[in-house]
Amino acid sequence: MDQLALLFVLLLGAVVTVPLGERLGLPAPVLMTLFGVVFALLPFVPNIALPPEYILPLLLPPLLYAAVQRTSWRQFTANIRPILLLAVALVFVTTAAVAAVANAVVPGLPLAAAVVLGALVAPPDPIAATAVAGSLGLPRRLVSILEGEGLFNDVTAIVLYHVAIAAAVSGTFSWPGAAGELVLSAVVAVAVGLALGWLSNRLMGLLGDATLQIGLTLLVPFVSYALAEELLGSGVLAVLVTALYLAENAVDADDVMGRLAGDTFWQIVDTLVTGLAFGLIGLELSHVVGAATAGHEAGMATLAVWAGVVVAVVIGVRLLYLLPATALAKRLHRIRDYDEEIPVSWRETVIMWWAGMRGVASVALALAIPLRTADGEPFPYRDEIIFIAFAVIMTTLIVQALTLPWLVKRLGVRADTEAERALERELARRAARAAKHRLKEIEEVEDLPEDIAERLQRAAYDVGTRISPDIVDEERRDWYTKRAHRLRTVSRITREMLSAARHEVLAARSEPGTDPEVVDRVLRHLDVRSLR
Repeated sequence: MDQLALLFVLLLGAVVTVPLGERLGLPAPVLMTLFGVVFALLPFVPNIALPPEYILPLLLPPLLYAAVQRTSWRQFTANIRPILLLAVALVFVTTAAVAAVANAVVPGLPLAAAVVLGALVAPPDPIAATAVAGSLGLPRRLVSILEGEGLFNDVTAIVLYHVAIAAAVSGTFSWPGAAGELVLSAVVAVAVGLALGWLSNRLMGLLGDATLQIGLTLLVPFVSYALAEELLGSGVLAVLVTALYLAENAVDADDVMGRLAGDTFWQIVDTLVTGLAFGLIGLELSHVVGAATAGHEAGMATLAVWAGVVVAVVIGVRLLYLLPATALAKRLHRIRDYDEEIPVSWRETVIMWWAGMRGVASVALALAIPLRTADGEPFPYRDEIIFIAFAVIMTTLIVQALTLPWLVKRLGVRADTEAERALERELARRAARAAKHRLKEIEEVEDLPEDIAERLQRAAYDVGTRISPDIVDEERRDWYTKRAHRLRTVSRITREMLSAARHEVLAARSEPGTDPEVVDRVLRHLDVRSLR
């Protein structure tokens, strides 16, 4: 099997593990990791040969861009304090603790290399956490905090990682220089992200066609990352800023087809790239174990002890930090009554602690460690660092992911469904009021026939009740329930009719003399009708 075939097998696995995970009750990332581990044991499977310098630019931009689609600028600004406490401060604390312990435990490990290890295992993965936690019915505020933490701690950890890599490769380090590099990296990244976001938003309006717009969104994350890195900025932060800008400045609210197609496209990209990344975790494991143990007389036992110590530090530091940090956040919340999402009990804090799984970012950073230093020598303890990092990833990803559902059930942490329903009802009322207001404006300038006006009034009313039937009183709700049942019957039969029409048109495609382009045009018309 060659490298290209291996890539396609991993992509196929990424697709298959999603429905398989739903049937087995396991997160797809966990299954994909186990798939990579088992696949790597087969004798005909080669070691992956992807150059380290390509790992970050290829994997991170699309994953970050897809993750940002699930959040918003308002959510970030409202939760800036919890995000700073978790995404910035906790990453620094974890990096320092891991570096100090690894430097003391692993004989001869340089401090710069220890910081590299600390930085790459510090950030919890938003994809793994939300993939696991999002399906457990947790309070939305916890999922939002995990998403925000996962996005911004990647930025912090990757900047620290690059500083440590530079120190390990060059053999020199300066605290003032490192601080200056951090500030410069952030400023350049924000500038690039905003500029590219503004330019991309203008191009979206000029392109018009949904296909071209989606193609542009595929290129934007990579351009943002590469341009920021070329200007000595943080590529990850630039992608984050660009994606947030585009999410908050949608070109056309009425572009239904473009939005649906774009959402579907990015879900596909997210699934494939995430599966590929987690497959690489398992695939690299056997190679890493072999390479790391080959260079040590003590062998696997010593490596396992080092890895166990680092795993304990990573997990323990998160708990020891979260307990006082969330207590401080709650105290400040009571004093100032900030509009932010924080854990409201020790049970939710424990869930946040156990949901701190490592994943894609840590894999990408571990695989991206250079092979050699500036003087041509092998990067110090590279195989050992990757082995320990993979031990952290596998332990947190598999053990924590598989036990998190049990812990959630044991602690009784559940989403506030009443609050979610209340928000849904309020949005339904707002949508109905907007529709009725627009209809009234139209009636003032157009002389509508009475039957059409009455029909449009019902349609405006239905805008809200179809979203949330609870916004009407009980008597009208019964009437609406009966009417909705009739509409569902009509809709079901209409779908059957349109399905028969599509089958007939598709059958005509294979008939002699039929133009495929005409068939596709008619089929698209039927598809749009079905969507409506």
